[in-house]
Amino acid sequence: MSRIELLSRENTQGDARQLLEQVQAAFGATPNMFRAVANSPAALKLMWAGFGALGGGTLGAKLGEQIAVAIADINNCEYCLAAHTMLGRKAGASGDEMSAAQAGQSPDPKTAAALTFATKVVRQRASIESGDVDALRAAGFDDTAIMEIMAHVALNLFTNYVNVAFAVPVDFPQVKLRAK
Repeated sequence: MSRIELLSRENTQGDARQLLEQVQAAFGATPNMFRAVANSPAALKLMWAGFGALGGGTLGAKLGEQIAVAIADINNCEYCLAAHTMLGRKAGASGDEMSAAQAGQSPDPKTAAALTFATKVVRQRASIESGDVDALRAAGFDDTAIMEIMAHVALNLFTNYVNVAFAVPVDFPQVKLRAK
């Protein structure tokens, strides 16, 4: 049971209603996370704009979803793990690639570098060193992509915290968190 009301397009108005209509059009449904965040039109606007901006970024959907599942697993966010695993598969990742990403790993060196960086940022609360950024550059990421990785981390922290703190019911196919 959610700790915060899950709003619908029918019981919202103004910006929240308009944004939930955009979410419905994009997904063909209105996921519970968006219904929870709709309690604050400003927060919903921030989240929806963040997804839109990063969706148009340079990293690509597949890597964005791999970063998302790695962060979700660290934060014990079953909601985001389920949602982003499904979205990662839609973006072309195999089940094995998404499972590896959940563990912060990839056989692809460039993807592995991004996942290593993102998970270190989360685990160490952004206390990274120059060498961590240098490793991304050595893997082929420029400063634009490096900043986008950080933006993915920030957006996923927000969504993880919303879903975990407010016990938002998962409405995507369930994926098990890794045993810690």
